[in-house]
Amino acid sequence: MDVKAMRDMLGDTQMEFSKRYNIPFRTIQNWELGSRKPPEYVIELLKQRIENDMINKKSKALPDYSEKKINLPKRSDYIGTSSWLKSLKEQMGEEVVFALDEALMCQELFGGRNDEFLIWVYGSDNLKRFNGIVVLGNEISSYDVRCKNGIKYTSFNRTIIDSIANENLLDMQGITEALSKYYYSNNNSFEGIYIPPEYSKRFAELADDAINYYKH
Repeated sequence: MDVKAMRDMLGDTQMEFSKRYNIPFRTIQNWELGSRKPPEYVIELLKQRIENDMINKKSKALPDYSEKKINLPKRSDYIGTSSWLKSLKEQMGEEVVFALDEALMCQELFGGRNDEFLIWVYGSDNLKRFNGIVVLGNEISSYDVRCKNGIKYTSFNRTIIDSIANENLLDMQGITEALSKYYYSNNNSFEGIYIPPEYSKRFAELADDAINYYKH
């Protein structure tokens, strides 16, 4: 498979592909024109990255409520987020990594909403048999996973990246609140957060909102 075919699989323009994998735009052009040939090890690395990105390119639209699906415990029925997430995990009955708002709850950076319906996870597509479940991907690197009290969730860095990647589906209030808490508890700094180049502009905007979040 050549570079253009891999790029087409993702639906990226040459510029988007360049930013996604931090490869110079002109290099992408030269590879696709055939004036230069990428080393075999680069092709293999790209294949692995793209296969993972394709697996985790799941969320296209938010799920509607269906009477045919199984209802999960409501956030409003639990005093703490930890007991609610444990109950969710038990009822799902399979391995799951909580993401986005639920990951922020695990990190104690967001309290959640009493009317919480959406539950963001990495796990199998079988989880879609439950109402409210949004499967971001079937696989996630162990490097991006944290565990506390038997509950697995995405790292803060991965949570921020996922939020920007899925912003068209997500209410960003939780992310903004979490970034604000991170900033003010980290000596007025976002140090320690690493954002891919393609998301750096949007992160800068979110960072500005987060700094001013508690000033309004």
